[in-house]
Amino acid sequence: MKKKTIKKIALWTVSATFLLVVVLAVHIWWVYHPRVSPYTKVMARIDITQQITPSDAKRITAWLYQQKGVDHVLVNPDSRIAVFTFFPAKVSGNDIVNHFKAQLPYPAQRFMPSQTQLASSCPVAGSSFYYKAYKFIDNIL
Repeated sequence: MKKKTIKKIALWTVSATFLLVVVLAVHIWWVYHPRVSPYTKVMARIDITQQITPSDAKRITAWLYQQKGVDHVLVNPDSRIAVFTFFPAKVSGNDIVNHFKAQLPYPAQRFMPSQTQLASSCPVAGSSFYYKAYKFIDNIL
């Protein structure tokens, strides 16, 4: 009788511990899982490879503002860079850049940071315990 009770207690303890670990793993994954909210804004950059004038910059600005999902635009004719924010739930940054290259006479490309630049961009994310736990669970799932 005593042995049966000990086995029952051990089984319940192991089951409860397993269930709590699974709940914790799902919770961490859910919190850190990337979701696209309709209110999320993303910033993108277009590098224009030829000289542009201030009137060209105004034309580019006007064109970008006409694109679906674009929220704010800044174009610097001196550095030949266009930076804009957009809602990724409505449009893709690559689509905007591809339409830009197709519809405007300016040779351009989207600036995408390298892996080293991304790794050094936020000092908290890579070293955070919760981020490491999320990456571990995300790799398992």
